[in-house]
Amino acid sequence: FSLLLPQTLPYLVDHGESGPIRCNRCKAYMCPFMQFIEGGRRFQCCFCSCVTEVPPHYFQHLDHTGKRVDFYDRPELSLGSYEFLATVDYCKNNKFPSPPAFIFMIDVSYNAVKSGLVRLICEELKSLLDYLPREGNMEESAIRVGFVTYNKVLHFYNVKSSLAQPQMMVVSDVADMFVPLLDGFLVNVNESRTVIVSLLDQIPEMFADTRETETVFAPVIQAGLEALKAAECAGKLFIFHTSLPIAEAPGKLKNRDDKKLINTDKEKTLFQPQTSFYNNLAKDCVAQGCCVDLYLFPNQYLDVATLGVVTYQTGGSIYKYAYFQLETDQDRFLNDLRRDVQKEVGFDAVMRVRTSTGIRATDFFGAFYMSNTTDVEMAGLDCDKTITVEFKHDDKLSEDSGALLQCALLYTSCAGQRRLRIHNLSLNCCTQLADLYRNCETDTLINYLAKYAYRGVLSSPVKTVRDALINQCAQILACYRKNCASPSSAGQLILPECMKLLPVYLNCVLKSDVLQPGLEVTTDDRAYIRQLVTSMDVAETNVFFYPRLLPLTKADVDSDSLPAAIRNSEERLSKGDIYLLENGLNIFIWVGVNVQQGLIQNLFGVSSFGIGYLAFQSTLPVLENSFSKKVRSIIDMLQAQRSRYMKLIIVKQEDKLEMLFKHFLVEDKSLSGGASYVDFLCHMHKEIRQLLS
Repeated sequence: FSLLLPQTLPYLVDHGESGPIRCNRCKAYMCPFMQFIEGGRRFQCCFCSCVTEVPPHYFQHLDHTGKRVDFYDRPELSLGSYEFLATVDYCKNNKFPSPPAFIFMIDVSYNAVKSGLVRLICEELKSLLDYLPREGNMEESAIRVGFVTYNKVLHFYNVKSSLAQPQMMVVSDVADMFVPLLDGFLVNVNESRTVIVSLLDQIPEMFADTRETETVFAPVIQAGLEALKAAECAGKLFIFHTSLPIAEAPGKLKNRDDKKLINTDKEKTLFQPQTSFYNNLAKDCVAQGCCVDLYLFPNQYLDVATLGVVTYQTGGSIYKYAYFQLETDQDRFLNDLRRDVQKEVGFDAVMRVRTSTGIRATDFFGAFYMSNTTDVEMAGLDCDKTITVEFKHDDKLSEDSGALLQCALLYTSCAGQRRLRIHNLSLNCCTQLADLYRNCETDTLINYLAKYAYRGVLSSPVKTVRDALINQCAQILACYRKNCASPSSAGQLILPECMKLLPVYLNCVLKSDVLQPGLEVTTDDRAYIRQLVTSMDVAETNVFFYPRLLPLTKADVDSDSLPAAIRNSEERLSKGDIYLLENGLNIFIWVGVNVQQGLIQNLFGVSSFGIGYLAFQSTLPVLENSFSKKVRSIIDMLQAQRSRYMKLIIVKQEDKLEMLFKHFLVEDKSLSGGASYVDFLCHMHKEIRQLLS
């Protein structure tokens, strides 16, 4: 379920003080599948069959088919997705929530200042604060903002509108974190604009000559959490952080990076947090509705597996810019930050999935926290997070009635309104295996298997996880061969039509950096990718595991369409052409050694690639010719489809960067020992034959 679908806003239904109509027994919400009986005076629940009285204010007559006559006027009776306005009973401590707050927390240690990062963030925030998310037709955003800077101590700022200048308050006792001011810390942007701008101008100057290299991390989250508690609201912390927090403080970490653990039984420790401190902190954050978004700018190991725990369990996002350099990474960082600050968000969310008899939700994957087996809790949520739910078939299903799911999400909107978003789904059931194999969704299956495997590496050796994946898929395909395929010689590999690509994609998951790292892949990269994939939707995992490869030289410059994608293998590349490869995180442009001079001139504005030209290109030059316009419009189109701004990397054939590019040609044998597609297919065939014999 992508919980906050970005397309069109669902209808908001307001039932007044009595709140939404629900089944008496299982508490499912009114939906199109409920059956009205006795002339409309009662309804039978489609999930648990219990009969509930219709309250007088909701009563309506039925037509000759048994449908209510107001069926089309009510979203909850005619649509799959809609929202209810929640009553005070659905709110924490039985009182309506206050509007949320955004707190910007900026690392001002030596690295952050020296790289130009602090100045860049402060400059950007001056204009970005005008674009905070707001409800529908509201004049201005209801979100209040606050500012903290930190190295091994924390600096809070009073930006109250009545002040002539911002005031700084320092908390150096990081072991016992508190917020030194209540009034003037969280403010309305418009009211305090001059004080905020003055502060953002002063921060880079104040720390310009800093020599402080050490940072703290946990106290920063604690400070944000305490501020939200004091203001009695939910909210989001935007933390900009550069190094491993080794300063004396709660949550202090040590460098435990060890490549020697790869392929041993201890490899799983690299993915686990090195202390339970952050798990407890995450729990406190979720209870307050405090979501943490983390921007990391590491020049060396900084332990993403531990620092990411709170972000991950609060429904936040991690962004990572290794070896951050202003000229090459500024665009990507600013685009990510702008999108992150502006996107529609919800807070303090709880999701529950109800099902009709025969199936039940048994497992959940994504960025959230669970304190029991049914409620998925998220301090924050947005349109870039997906939750994958696994259902178990545990009772009889019938082809006539099918299977029903209802996903109910209770959350606070960005203006502080408590709402329920409801998604309903009715699925067909079949008794014949052949029908099942005819309708299966390989892309969805891969999304699930990847998330299942990426969770598995926390508790099992990577080899065990890989073997289990291969075995699971061999079972699926052997079952088809045994029960559905027409008898033929054992020498043939027979795959169901819908699963022709299962082995290709499975091989890509097995060869991915988390399950089979190349030499240049860092421990932090693996932890980062593991967390990223866990929140991806089906379209994102699809292109992440099997990147899109487009022949740019074949593009029709006069049409808006993309050139047809080709298969990811080196043998498909011709030396005289230019190709684009994208996987949702990076865009590569590969230039063959024999590409005509004129094409290079048209695209890059240079007659030949001099030394170092490629290293500094993070964008293509804007040139007035049809080829340049076409390629740039393709890149813009791809960037718009992705939730993160992709890094542009230009690769010349036979250049040293080409090794990195070849890592993404997933049908070929990989340097880290991953099988080519052809070899893997043979291996799969052998596994299936073994199962059948």
